[in-house]
Amino acid sequence: MNSIKERITFFISGVLYLLFNLRLGATPFESFKATFWQLLQTIPFIIGITWMIVAFFQYMANGEKMPWDRRIRIFFAIGIMAGLMYGIYEYAGVKPQ
Repeated sequence: MNSIKERITFFISGVLYLLFNLRLGATPFESFKATFWQLLQTIPFIIGITWMIVAFFQYMANGEKMPWDRRIRIFFAIGIMAGLMYGIYEYAGVKPQ
């Protein structure tokens, strides 16, 4: 992560990861609690999937280690997709009142 552009895109990826996993509540505390619970439920799966993808990429590169920022970017990308899918599932399953 040498250039400013890489740092900015890394930061934006992190913000998007949190945004896609954001769960709203009636109060800010309930929103924080729901978002924190969402992250606690999904992080173990995201870490596992990221670990398998990184292991595959390193295997394909003949054992060459992947930089830490690329690993975290993969984590963010998978977390964004999982947060989107989980959010669609969660909000689409709610019955209108």
